[in-house]
Amino acid sequence: MIKRQVSPTSSSIRTMAILMAVVSVLYLARAILIPLSFAITLALILTPAVALLQRVRLGRVPAVALVMLVTIALGCGIGWTLFDQLVGVANELPRYQENVHRKLTAIRTPGKGAFGRATESVKELGKELAGPQPQGASAAPVVNDRASRRNPANQPGAPLSVKVVAEPANELDYVREMAQPFLGPLATFGIVLIFSIFLMIKHDDLRNRLFRLVGLDQLNLMTQALDDATRRVSRYFLMQFAVNACFGVLCGMGLYFIGVPYAALWGAVAGMLRIVPYVGALVSALLPLTLSLAVFDSWMPPLFVFLLFACLELVTGNFIEPWLYGAHTGISALALLVSAVFWTALWGPAGLILSTPLTVCVVVLGRYVPQFSFLHVLLGDEAVLNPEARVYQRLLAMDDQEARSVAELYLAENTLAQLYDLVMIPALTLAERDRHKGALDQSREEFVFLSVKEMLVEFSEKAIKDDAAPDAPPGRIFILPASDEADEIIAAMLAQLLEQAGYSAIPLAPGPSLHQILETMLPAENDTFCISALPPFAFSCAIALGRQLQLRYPRIKMFVGVWGFSGDPARGSQRFMPARPSGLATSLAEAVQFVVTANPPLTRDVAEVADQA
Repeated sequence: MIKRQVSPTSSSIRTMAILMAVVSVLYLARAILIPLSFAITLALILTPAVALLQRVRLGRVPAVALVMLVTIALGCGIGWTLFDQLVGVANELPRYQENVHRKLTAIRTPGKGAFGRATESVKELGKELAGPQPQGASAAPVVNDRASRRNPANQPGAPLSVKVVAEPANELDYVREMAQPFLGPLATFGIVLIFSIFLMIKHDDLRNRLFRLVGLDQLNLMTQALDDATRRVSRYFLMQFAVNACFGVLCGMGLYFIGVPYAALWGAVAGMLRIVPYVGALVSALLPLTLSLAVFDSWMPPLFVFLLFACLELVTGNFIEPWLYGAHTGISALALLVSAVFWTALWGPAGLILSTPLTVCVVVLGRYVPQFSFLHVLLGDEAVLNPEARVYQRLLAMDDQEARSVAELYLAENTLAQLYDLVMIPALTLAERDRHKGALDQSREEFVFLSVKEMLVEFSEKAIKDDAAPDAPPGRIFILPASDEADEIIAAMLAQLLEQAGYSAIPLAPGPSLHQILETMLPAENDTFCISALPPFAFSCAIALGRQLQLRYPRIKMFVGVWGFSGDPARGSQRFMPARPSGLATSLAEAVQFVVTANPPLTRDVAEVADQA
């Protein structure tokens, strides 16, 4: 049976078609999905309380009923308290009518102060720029005559248009007109309560049906996804409650010290309205700002109120929330802003409130479903590129400064050997692959290798030998590149690490003069050869070089470093037969450990005894 292979292009088209269909359904069915989303959110918040009551031997239905009654009573109590306070504020506003009128008059007709003089200067400058006025006294009457011809109602004696507005027939119609704007939100609120009660009562049944829907073979994956989404959303709501509470407390304290009446009320309103991202803080600032304009004669208290809300919102929205929400929900700061715009355009204000929880679910979907992994890459906060890829990408862009910054940042938290093994060598591996495929032009190739060499010179300070380190044996370590410049660079890395350990390491350059250099240095029996090879292209060259060294220097120890080799080291060593090396290292750390094991450093006492002998 022949299986049809799905091309990446058709798979991408199918994924995009599914996404477009999902977005269309979300928009068309928003009348049902918005209450359902609020209900799921409310059920997620109240489920821990229901579970706590069940632990004390209370049934599921009574626990849900009790939690819901307490929640509704608490919400109605808070709402009534805030409404009563706001009515009190509205009743006191007529006392400050004269103050408000004076401020409005000052705004319309600036005084003779600095602001007034600046305004008058701007007006005079505008008149001069406008040029001379047209002469003749008939200009205005002509305009008036034209206006009167256009609108006969402006002529003297013309009939006035009258619009008849029907009054409510009775008190019932009046009450209906007053209540009509609130009927829609109340209906939505009722639907949310009904959905929430049903979701909490049938929690286990709905979860089992979801597992049956996705298939029994996906139980493990689906369980992990649900647990991950629940944990992230719960953390978000906990962080949001903490942030909004602190925001409201700070606002209330600031307004109290400024002297704004009902400071505690405005702090509570600010903390509650911040549940609406970006807009809630602005609305909550308008109320105390308007009251401060009415209460105070001076302009300074309103200015302080504005600065209080502006500073708190700037710090909270740009520093605290991105740090907390990104760390606990797995969403990047940019994705939070983009998701808020997307869900607001799709569902309006309700989408703005639910933007973060819905985006958390989308990120979890992209994390556990391979077809939508791009959503996790686009919206998640995990590093998209590893340090080695970032270093190589910046070198390809001819930006050695940023590549060096990435390496230095990694080195600040890791050792030099880890930097070389986990960042620099993988970056060189990427460069070698592109070079052998012909995808790396000559100028970029030279820039990449030259920049890496310059980094090694800067990192050489990390490889200075410690004076307190034990003395190394008299033997030398000759590090020979197997093929090209990449092998030579890694040989220099190994030499730095060996010198840091107290060994005498000599990195050599590739080429036909390699054996001439060895004949000049006259390797002794206590010396060691190390072949530096970067797979996959330098493996065969390393085998040929190992055989030549074994034939010319049969008594000298030799080991091979095949950097980043993912195969079995024992089987890799067999490929060097008959000149089998003493060991095969896949990282610089293993190579250093091999040298230390094969040539243990001498302590100062042992060295003195050896000299006397």
